[in-house]
Amino acid sequence: MATSAIIMPKLGLTMTEGLLASWRVAPGDQVRGGDVLFVVETEKIATEIEAQGDGRIETIEVAEGATVPVGAVVATWSGGASAPPREATAGAIDRPMPIETPPPPHSGGGERIIATPLARRLACDADIPLTALRGGGPRGRIRARDVEAAIAARAAAPRSTTPASDASVAGERRAATSMEKTVAHRMAQAKQTIPHFYVLAEADVTDLLKLRDDLNAMEGFARISVNHLVMAAVGRAIVRMPEINVVWDEDAVVQLAGSDVGMAVDTGRGLLAPVVRDAGGRPLDALARDVNALVERARAGQLSGDDLAGGAIAVSNVGMHGVSHLVPIINPGQSAILGVAAIKPVFRPDVDARPALRQEIGLVLSCDHRVHNGVAAARFLDCVTGILQHPLSLLRG
Repeated sequence: MATSAIIMPKLGLTMTEGLLASWRVAPGDQVRGGDVLFVVETEKIATEIEAQGDGRIETIEVAEGATVPVGAVVATWSGGASAPPREATAGAIDRPMPIETPPPPHSGGGERIIATPLARRLACDADIPLTALRGGGPRGRIRARDVEAAIAARAAAPRSTTPASDASVAGERRAATSMEKTVAHRMAQAKQTIPHFYVLAEADVTDLLKLRDDLNAMEGFARISVNHLVMAAVGRAIVRMPEINVVWDEDAVVQLAGSDVGMAVDTGRGLLAPVVRDAGGRPLDALARDVNALVERARAGQLSGDDLAGGAIAVSNVGMHGVSHLVPIINPGQSAILGVAAIKPVFRPDVDARPALRQEIGLVLSCDHRVHNGVAAARFLDCVTGILQHPLSLLRG
């Protein structure tokens, strides 16, 4: 019976490696299509990898906790008419990629410590050995809350006295959380590797605000926010200018289909950017429901890998904080991001040159110069601005 390789999948456009957080199968196990084989943690999220058919697990090549390059062999498989998940070429079994494979952690008694992937990551970030923790889950499984309790207990413990002069220089230190480390790494990577340039504009949103108020006066519908309207405007602009819907990937320009738009969400634990599908083609009420559901799932820690994948352009709205402009950093894997600021009252001359009170919003479009130029970026931002200033088009499909 032929034996094939199961490899570390590529779960996103920018993914180069993943942490094999846990195995759900063992050598000799018979699996069916849809069974979860292992869990991969990337920079964004934990993803369960499922079998694409029936078969038998022959060997496990990588221990839990190993960081594995995309395409590396993690296990071997045999049987079944259907192919294994993301099957490697035949030669991959004989020449597996080199991997640093740490042994799974053990307790002093020789038994393997049972802990969730998130708990392992939190404990590592806080420099707390798993052997020092007592799990509160089934069979003593260490959970994230157990690690957090240990961190809190350590913070509350008496500390040695530090001379005032040293304390004033060193300040207070704490271990960065896993998400903080991820955000720091990704933003540093983006600023170092993506050649940013910026175009700025102000949009007169007086009519947009009236449309929003009129829509919200209607009973039986989801409330519409300025952010919903901006997301819809960016989606409609992508439909009108599909040439802007491109990303850079390893010396190639990738044209994306559809009109997906990312959305920066402050989760309280860090920023995430889930993607709203078909933002340019959805009715406004349906788009608002999708946006609200993604925000809720992001803040509850329930986003999937698919929620965070795709889209060339994102929106980062900080208007609720009263700032005049935001110059955002592009998310790795995308090529542009629109910074949206607060709405400000300003006096502008009307058709008779008399001062008229208007409402304006500051917009900054950050672009990747590898795939965009200033003319195209300016045209796209002008398109977004035009839609916001003439918002009735947002009611059309």
